[in-house]
Amino acid sequence: MDAVATHWMILTFGILGNMVSSMVFLAPLPTFYSIYKKKSTQGFQSIPYVVALFSAMLWLYYASLKPNTLLVTINTFGLFIETIYIGFFLFYADKKIKMETIKVLGLLVVAGFGLIVGLTHFLVKEVVTRGVIVGWMCLILSLCVFVAPLGILRQVLRTKSVEYMPFLLSFFLTISAVMWFFYGLLLKDYNIWIPNVLGFSFGILQMVLYIIYKDNKKVIEEKKKVSDQLPDQIIILDQERLPEQIIDMVKLGTLMQSEKISVNSPHHGDNNGHEISKIQSLNVPPPQTPLVQVAA
Repeated sequence: MDAVATHWMILTFGILGNMVSSMVFLAPLPTFYSIYKKKSTQGFQSIPYVVALFSAMLWLYYASLKPNTLLVTINTFGLFIETIYIGFFLFYADKKIKMETIKVLGLLVVAGFGLIVGLTHFLVKEVVTRGVIVGWMCLILSLCVFVAPLGILRQVLRTKSVEYMPFLLSFFLTISAVMWFFYGLLLKDYNIWIPNVLGFSFGILQMVLYIIYKDNKKVIEEKKKVSDQLPDQIIILDQERLPEQIIDMVKLGTLMQSEKISVNSPHHGDNNGHEISKIQSLNVPPPQTPLVQVAA
């Protein structure tokens, strides 16, 4: 393969990698729209976005040492969007979560990244050697990020449900890993292609598990609907119907007892010759509600 063809292939995979990775960066938008609507972080964690911000900053530093324009463009976009996410998160987070997020930001982004830049800049004079060191850091960080979905995979295997593993995100992460793998391979940059081998493998595994257990998701959703409706029926029965039914049972018991007394102790003397039961003197109406009524 000649140099011109290789150059165009590198450029093609780099541009495609930028496009797909941009979609991955935009994937959390529905989450933040939900936070905006409810004006609360709703138990969502800020750590994934802080780690993504740190990763974008580290890859930007590596791209500036190489240099690599396509790595600069996608990680600049990542730095921008992750900063917006974190700022949005801090705006709607409560005081405790806000302080925890600020601590993680200070520890990882400010102290961690500042230490890496300071040590590599002042202790390593050669730019090439500095690039190798930062490249290895990027490689290790990427491997850790790609290993993170193992927890989700374990949960899928344990519950046999893909409820918490969105297919589209797994799909785009897999495609992104494929693009960057070929980009790094053609560029002969192992810091790029090695971690994406792992990313591609885990992505394929996630999609295979999704295909295997996707039908279980529908069953679980149906069960969830039933369980969501059942408490409402119980509440109606307990709080609204049951007191009335208890009263009616008391009335029914009183009525039966009164009729029994009236049969054993008849009263005479009325003009029509009919017996007058004690229930008439009690003036208790008959029960109007059935013994058991399930809410519609």
